[in-house]
Amino acid sequence: MSDQIKFIVDSLNKEPFRKNYNLITFDSLEPMQLLQVLSDVLAEIDPKQLVDLREEMPEQTAKRMLSLLGILKYKPSGNATDMSTFRQGLVIGSKPVIYPVLHWLLQRTNELKKRAYLARFLIKLEVPSEFLQDETVADTNKQYEELMEAFKTLHKEYEQLKASGFSTAEIRKDISAMEEEKDQLIKRVEHLKKRVETAQNYQWMLKIARQLRVEKEREEYLAQQKQEQKNQLFHAVQRLQRVQNQLKSMRQAAADAKPESLMKRLEEEIKFNLYMELHILQKVVSEPAMGHSDLLELESKINEINTEINQLIEKKMMRNEPIEGNLSLYRQQASIISHKKEAKAEELQEAKEKLASLERETSVKRNQTREFDGTEVLKGDEFKRYVSKLRSKSTVFKKKHQIIAELKAEFGLLQRTEELLKQRHENIQQQLQTMEEKKGISGYSYTQEELERVSALKSEVDEMKGRTLDDMSEMVKKLNSLVSEKKSALASVIKELRQLRQKCQELTQECDEKKSQYDSCAAGLESNRSKLEQEVRRLREECLQEESRYHYTNCMIKNLEVQLRRATDEMKAYISSDQQEKRKAIREQYTKNIAEQENLGKKLREKQKVVRESHGPNMKQAKMWRDLEQLMECKKQCFLKQQSQTSIGQVIQEGGEDRLIL
Repeated sequence: MSDQIKFIVDSLNKEPFRKNYNLITFDSLEPMQLLQVLSDVLAEIDPKQLVDLREEMPEQTAKRMLSLLGILKYKPSGNATDMSTFRQGLVIGSKPVIYPVLHWLLQRTNELKKRAYLARFLIKLEVPSEFLQDETVADTNKQYEELMEAFKTLHKEYEQLKASGFSTAEIRKDISAMEEEKDQLIKRVEHLKKRVETAQNYQWMLKIARQLRVEKEREEYLAQQKQEQKNQLFHAVQRLQRVQNQLKSMRQAAADAKPESLMKRLEEEIKFNLYMELHILQKVVSEPAMGHSDLLELESKINEINTEINQLIEKKMMRNEPIEGNLSLYRQQASIISHKKEAKAEELQEAKEKLASLERETSVKRNQTREFDGTEVLKGDEFKRYVSKLRSKSTVFKKKHQIIAELKAEFGLLQRTEELLKQRHENIQQQLQTMEEKKGISGYSYTQEELERVSALKSEVDEMKGRTLDDMSEMVKKLNSLVSEKKSALASVIKELRQLRQKCQELTQECDEKKSQYDSCAAGLESNRSKLEQEVRRLREECLQEESRYHYTNCMIKNLEVQLRRATDEMKAYISSDQQEKRKAIREQYTKNIAEQENLGKKLREKQKVVRESHGPNMKQAKMWRDLEQLMECKKQCFLKQQSQTSIGQVIQEGGEDRLIL
């Protein structure tokens, strides 16, 4: 019990409760306070349980807590009578009832939170059958059940995804990388479109290029399939050879199935397997362990290499150099290397499977030898001594076996004689019965045997009864003497016990009276304290309101004083005869600003008029400059195309005219 209370106190002092209890203060809590602690723990599991027990009836509190404990599948120890005492103890806040509940709840808070959350959606509302006769109610109930099943499936998927360990950061990183690649591809396609749009019949050329790309991809796919089929055929031939070799070795092993050869072969296989295991383990140990930082470095290197490859491809495409020829060669080499890698992986897997099967066989053989003799596999001189011991035991076994055979033969003879005697006895009994029937006294021998047997049994029973009666009389005498001794010894103790019982009853009555007085006094003080707290809270709120009002009025007064001071200064400056002070006045400054803005408006209107008059000629001149710029750009493009190696067309100059023939 003390360990239980200690665990409860430690859990309540931690987050999210922060009760700051110790063992003494927690044990001295009143039933109402203890129920409030239980309600707070239940509220942490289910936020709907956050209730102040002073504002709730005891029956509602008990009903609420019992319903939630039933949902959480709490099972109090005991039978039906203990269940009734559990309910009563929960109502009155009994410590023997509350402590186990708190211990159970605080041990599995996270699990119970999940159960309470699921209970909100998975506890089915039972609708009476007479209401289900209505179609709308039946459809609503069916929809409710379908939604419940959908929630179950979604929750299972959520738990699986949560347990699968997918990282959202990695997924976002992959998405951002794919978006970057997509943007690069879109830019590359747009650049190529701009380069090709100037050519004649570029749509037909694009169609031909697309068909060529499709045919090349199909050719690569067929070549890859052909290579895969060749590899599969090669692996199948190798597998067939291995199986044939295994079959041959198994036949040879079956032909030469002596224990010495089998043991020798097993020893060789075990030595080979141990050597292979040690060799592989040394390789694994010698390699440095890959950590998370190493993986991140490798990923960064891969990304850098990918970016470099993309940049090189773009440069190559800008130079208009063919890529597919080299890439196809590299792809073919990569596919060959990948197929070789797969073949080696298959061979490694087969070797591992063979190693595992051999280990299983060796373990089975070791277990068989242990079960047979209880010792390990013997080697060398020990095995020779074991063989000589077996030979000596085999000679002893043969002798014992011969003795057992002789005993079996003798047992058969005795069994046969017993059968003959039984047949003879049956014949004599039949003859005796026929003679009794002839004499008219049938059943005489049987009744005589029965009477003899019954008389023998009666004599045995009478002897047993006599013995038991004597034993019982002695036992009664001993018990009477012991009872009288105990009575005489306990007489003084019983007198003291009666006095103590009377005193205990008086003290319990006095304790109940004091407890009722204390409870009434505590309830009155608690109500007074709550009233005083409410009054203090109200007065504090009023004080805060008055303080805020005071600060607001002070600020308003200061603002009004500043405005009043500015107004008096303005009046003095306006009334004074000094021109410098008049210029400092706000009215003079505003009039001056107004005059400046009016002059600026006049200038802007004049400028607007000039712009409107010259708008048409200026637009025409700008259009002519744009046409000239476009013409010069076209001449530049034609000149560059003429100098390039892969010229699209031919430029002919005749009579001061330039013609482009594609």
